[in-house]
Amino acid sequence: MGADQTEPEVPEDAVGRRVSCGMERATVRYVGAVPPTTGLWLGVEWDNPERGKHDGSHEGVLYFTCRHPKGGSFVRPAKVSFGVDYLTAVLQVYQVDTEEVLREEISISSKALEWQRIEERSLESLPSVLLNRCEVNGPGASGEIQRTTPNVRWLDLTGTLLCCWEDVASITQQLQQLEGLQLSYNRLRLPSDPSAYCQAFCSLRVLALVGCELTWSQILDAALMWPQLEDLCVEENAITELQRPDAVLQSLKSLSLSRNALVQDSVLSLAALPRLEHLKLSETGLSAIRFEDVPPGNQTAMFPTLKILNVDHNNITEWSVVDELAKLPSLVQFSCRGNRLVSSDGNVRTANQLLIAKLGQVVILNGCEIHAEDRRGAELDYIKMFGEEWLKAGGQSQPSTQFTCQHPRYLSLIDKYGAPEEGELKKPEPFALKNQLLKIMFVFPDDANRKPIEKKLPASMVVQKVKGLLYRLLKVPAADLKLTYTSPKMVGTEFEIDSDLKTLQFYSIEDGDQVLVRWS
Repeated sequence: MGADQTEPEVPEDAVGRRVSCGMERATVRYVGAVPPTTGLWLGVEWDNPERGKHDGSHEGVLYFTCRHPKGGSFVRPAKVSFGVDYLTAVLQVYQVDTEEVLREEISISSKALEWQRIEERSLESLPSVLLNRCEVNGPGASGEIQRTTPNVRWLDLTGTLLCCWEDVASITQQLQQLEGLQLSYNRLRLPSDPSAYCQAFCSLRVLALVGCELTWSQILDAALMWPQLEDLCVEENAITELQRPDAVLQSLKSLSLSRNALVQDSVLSLAALPRLEHLKLSETGLSAIRFEDVPPGNQTAMFPTLKILNVDHNNITEWSVVDELAKLPSLVQFSCRGNRLVSSDGNVRTANQLLIAKLGQVVILNGCEIHAEDRRGAELDYIKMFGEEWLKAGGQSQPSTQFTCQHPRYLSLIDKYGAPEEGELKKPEPFALKNQLLKIMFVFPDDANRKPIEKKLPASMVVQKVKGLLYRLLKVPAADLKLTYTSPKMVGTEFEIDSDLKTLQFYSIEDGDQVLVRWS
């Protein structure tokens, strides 16, 4: 820590303010001297703790505290920026070529919106303002936002220097048509009385708060400000236990909680959202869910309007979880990629058929439409697959309770197609290597001269060994290889293969898929 001769003026209310230093963001926790050095220092807590050096102490003296033991630093005021007001940022971004901006695409909570060309090239005509990573610190002069950009409906304030909801409200209350707001990667203090600011967000329908270090209780407190909210994205926060959202978020139709380490027993608290249609719970550690208000094969009273559910990349291994989800009365779209739901023969296609057969109302599974002939085939195969077990459990007379609990749809499928004949019964194939070989085409999009390579590999093969095979074929170090895959079922979509220790089966790679190989 050395002295700096230039000491720009520091705002009187600097403690608690947000600052930028290069590409990094931080919150000021201390302003003052740090003996034995001379001059003024700012003690900051970095959003990215890896940028820091200590816990807010120097030579045994604690000047401020951090959530992370290495999340703090002392910096000279000349090294940081306290930002600019909203209008200054708008002019910096939009004075160059407003026409180009009007054709930009804005993404709010995974919804892409493309604005058409507007004839009048003026700030007053802007329907969307994108200030992503701009150093916005507040509204500026009173009333100027309403006068200058009155028609904004979608506003992106991702990664700004706003430090509190009061400042956000002082911007949004001047944007009376505002429908969508992106506030991801900010650190915003809650007001003492959130309900006092509901008028500032009275038209807001879509809100994204990704990566804001928020707990669920903080979100519920803040929700008093958003009386008409329909779509809330709070991925990648500090959410663990979910409390019941009483008297708030009652208009919510879509909620994304992905990439939060949830206490899974608390997920049922969300059933208190009466209009919820779309719920994303991917990468939350979910392994089980139970609707104990009804027995297997019946419809739960919970989540009555839920149509779309995403539980990708979790720890679901038991088919009983799928049976529980089949109780949801309105579920029509379901995604569970990256879970270890395995059929007795270990075949990915068989597991997919089991999902179709168990989820009678679902029409889109893992992003693919279920056609009538696919459903019929899956359900008939399901009847045959477990027919012998059904006969042993009592068959036509009265199957055992244990059987009906394990196969809640079996009796309704028999009513639909008829009981299986003994000659039709399908004995489960053993989990054998020959049943698991996948025909995979390796392609090299960055090397036009290299021909595709076709290989048959076991679904149980880990990615690390696949890279070892590619090293022998390509002479490119495995550490430099980056793999993705595409499926003919999802044309145009490329899925990342990001863990060397996972199997091909874990990524739901199927026979006939393409693996794209790139290297640095």
